[in-house]
Amino acid sequence: MGKCNIDHSYESVINKLESQQNLLPESLVEDLYTFLKINQSQQILNELFHLLKKYDLASVEEQKKRNKELLLLIR
Repeated sequence: MGKCNIDHSYESVINKLESQQNLLPESLVEDLYTFLKINQSQQILNELFHLLKKYDLASVEEQKKRNKELLLLIR
């Protein structure tokens, strides 16, 4: 994924998660919401946003890759 210079707000990350949550594994969605309850750095918010961005358009293989990256980020 390309580097983005836009800082994404907590609200934009939550909105993106809400828009993609039907496609994500349920346990991952729960973990993401729990993780986001804790104040996160701007860098983490940006990374989460970009992993969720266009998740619905990604291939199954790409979705699996992003799921692993999301888990690594929040654990």
